[in-house]
Amino acid sequence: RRTLNAYCANGYNTPSYSPRAESPTIPCMKLRIVPARTGLDWVKGGILVFRRQPLAMAALFFLSMTAISVVSLFPLIGPALALVLLPSVTLAMMVASAEAMQGRFPTPDVLLVAFRTGRHSLRHMLQLGALYAAGFLLVIGLSALIDGGQFALVYLGQAELTEEVVQSASFQGAMWLSMALYLPLSLLFWHAPGLVHWHGVPPVKSLFFSIVACVRNLGAFTMYGLGWMGVFAIGGLVTSLLAGLLGGSLGALSGIMVGLAMVMATMLFGSIVFTFRDCFEPPGRSAERPDDEERPATPPPTDGPAPHD
Repeated sequence: RRTLNAYCANGYNTPSYSPRAESPTIPCMKLRIVPARTGLDWVKGGILVFRRQPLAMAALFFLSMTAISVVSLFPLIGPALALVLLPSVTLAMMVASAEAMQGRFPTPDVLLVAFRTGRHSLRHMLQLGALYAAGFLLVIGLSALIDGGQFALVYLGQAELTEEVVQSASFQGAMWLSMALYLPLSLLFWHAPGLVHWHGVPPVKSLFFSIVACVRNLGAFTMYGLGWMGVFAIGGLVTSLLAGLLGGSLGALSGIMVGLAMVMATMLFGSIVFTFRDCFEPPGRSAERPDDEERPATPPPTDGPAPHD
């Protein structure tokens, strides 16, 4: 049975970054190819993590999103700086999920895990965040070529979303273009925070390994996406049923919708570590002797006489 021991915080040290190391080393990595049905196991893993530590996981996600929102309010550089921090938030939720699955209570200090593993890790995580911000802003900039930047302004909260704007053909075109471009961007950065943190992979190389892992396990990720679409559909159905029961109580309905959306987003972020675990061998596995229960079976003897001393 696989464990998440290698992906827990453990004092925020990783095999690739010792506290006094002057330069990181890149351990050997082995890509895993998993069956398509594994994608549904990833969805179940995210739900299970939330069931084990609902208050802790929801609180960590709320704190991280609040921090991102506060940073985005800084003049001029706020929105870009918030984008830079998003990979670190993803890593924090991965570590929190690993801690929860090991029976530990994830504490708020996991939100700083990306910044407490040495200067090399910090520099690489900031570089990864800068690459993500550049990619995201490029996607938004390309969408502006279609509608003159209306979608970008609405997405960044600088313009109001009205019915007239939504029905605009140019706005819809910009929205669909942004969605199409964001998909490969998300695949590039899906595994990147974990690769940088646990495996010590440089940021640019982590993007390559991340998208290769996603493409090689396309069947599993397709089932993963369909599984979460089903979960969100069930959430929408529950909201509709509650709306009928509550009648015209818009305040209560809005609160339920926000709470349900936060729960589902927390479960989604909590499932990312399972995708990472199953796509890559744990750090140090190839360099260190495996545990007895994970040791491969002794190969059968070959034909011919056994060697004598």
